Amino acid sequence: MKKCSRQALGLALGALAWGLPFAGPAQAADLSLPEAIELALAQNTELRVTQKGEESAEAALRQARGNNGVSVSASDRVSFSKTESTEHFTGNVLSLNGSLPLYSGGKNQANIRSAELGVDTALLTTERGRENLKLQVVKAYYDALQARKTIDVDQESVDNYRAHLTNVQQLYSAGSKARIDVLRTSVQLSDAQQTLIKAQNAYEVDLATLRNLLNIDRNEPLNLTTDFSYEQFDTAMDEAIVYAHLHRKDLLVDAYKVEQKEQSVKAAKAGYLPSIDLSMGTSQSNDFHPSSDSALSFSAGVGVSWQIFDSGVTRAQVDSAETELDIAKLNLQKDRETTDLELRQAYYNMREAEKRFKSTSDAVQQAEEDYYIAREKYRAGEGLMLDIIDAQLALSTARLNYISAQYDYARYKAEVENKMGLGLTETERTASHRLLETMPAAVDAAGELAEETKRNGVK
Repeated sequence: MKKCSRQALGLALGALAWGLPFAGPAQAADLSLPEAIELALAQNTELRVTQKGEESAEAALRQARGNNGVSVSASDRVSFSKTESTEHFTGNVLSLNGSLPLYSGGKNQANIRSAELGVDTALLTTERGRENLKLQVVKAYYDALQARKTIDVDQESVDNYRAHLTNVQQLYSAGSKARIDVLRTSVQLSDAQQTLIKAQNAYEVDLATLRNLLNIDRNEPLNLTTDFSYEQFDTAMDEAIVYAHLHRKDLLVDAYKVEQKEQSVKAAKAGYLPSIDLSMGTSQSNDFHPSSDSALSFSAGVGVSWQIFDSGVTRAQVDSAETELDIAKLNLQKDRETTDLELRQAYYNMREAEKRFKSTSDAVQQAEEDYYIAREKYRAGEGLMLDIIDAQLALSTARLNYISAQYDYARYKAEVENKMGLGLTETERTASHRLLETMPAAVDAAGELAEETKRNGVK
C-alpha cells in the first residue's frame, strides 16, 4: 500500500481502537492483496467472534480445575426459641467449613483434561478461521480485479460498436450500405451497453464484499494494485493430500474432540466408583439471652460416598458417552474424506484453469487481428455486417476467457493452499495480533450499537 493507503490504514485502526466510525479519504486508497489480508486479519468482526471462543474455553478450564480444588464456605445462623415454661432463648452459630476431593474415581481429572483439550481446540479453531478469512479475502480481491477488467473489455466493445455505428451511418448516407446494417449495429450497441452496465454493477458488489471482509468504511474508494502474476504450483496432488491430513487445523480439532469424548467416557464410568473427600470445619456458638455464653469447636474427617444402585442412570450415561465417542470418530473420518475430495476438486480446477490460461494466451492477439481485417473489409465495401459482429464477439470472448483463466487459476491456487492447511506468514500473524488489541473497544462499540438498536427498535 502506498503512503496515502498506509495513512488510511492507520486512521482505520486508530478509529477502531477508540470505537469510532472511520470515514475514509475522498480519493481512492491504493490497496495491495497482502495489505488487504493483513487489514482483514486485524479488523474482521467474524474473526473476533471466533476468537471469543478462546476465552470461553479458558473459563471452562478454570472451572474444571476449581472443582478439583479446595472449597470453603461460611455460614451464620441466628436462632430464637421459646416454650411456655421457659424464657426465650436467643443465640447464633457461626461456622466455617472447607473440603477437598481426594478421589473422584477419575471424574475430576477427566474433566480437567477435557477442558485443556477445549483450550487447544479453541486456539486451532481461531487459527483455521484466520486461514479461511485469508482465502475469502483473496477470492474477493481477485473477483473485484476480474470484474474491473471485464468492465474494460465491455467498454471496449461498446466503443467499437459505437465507432462502427458511426461508420455504418456514414456509408448508409452515402448510399453504399442498406438501412438494415444501421439497425443491426444499433441493436448490437444496445446489447453491449447492457452487458457493460451489468459488469459495472458486479464490480461494485465485489468491492462491497471486500470492504465488508476488511471491516472498513463501506463507501471508501479503493484502488486495487495487485494484479495477476502467474506462480507455478509444483506440489503433486498426492503430496498435497498427505500434507493436508497432517496439518489441517480442523482435522486436528476433530482429533482433539475424539480425545475429549474419551475423557467423557472416563468421567461417566467414575459413577461406578466411590468418591472420597477431606473436610475440615470450625464453628462458634453464641448465646445472647437469657445468659451470655460462647463455645468454639473444631472438626475434621474423611468421607466416603459410593452409590451402590441408581436404577441404571450411570449405565445410561456411559452408553451415551460411548455413543458420542463413536460419533466423534466418524466425524473425524468423514472430515478426512471431505478434505480429500475438496482438495482434489480444487487441485483439478486449478490445473484446468492453468491449461486454459496457457491455451488462450495467443487467442486474444488472433481475435484482434481478425476484427481489424473484418472492419477494414467492411469499410472497403467487401465485407458483411455479420463478419463484423462475429469478429467483435470473438474478440470479447477471447479477452474474457483469458481474464477468467487468469483469475480462476489464482483463486483455485489459493483454495488448494487453504485446503492443504498452509498457515499464515509471519507478517500476517503479526497483523492478526492487532485483533486482540482492538477487541475491547470493538466490544464496547458493539454494545453501544446494541443499545441504540433496542432504543430505536419497534416497541
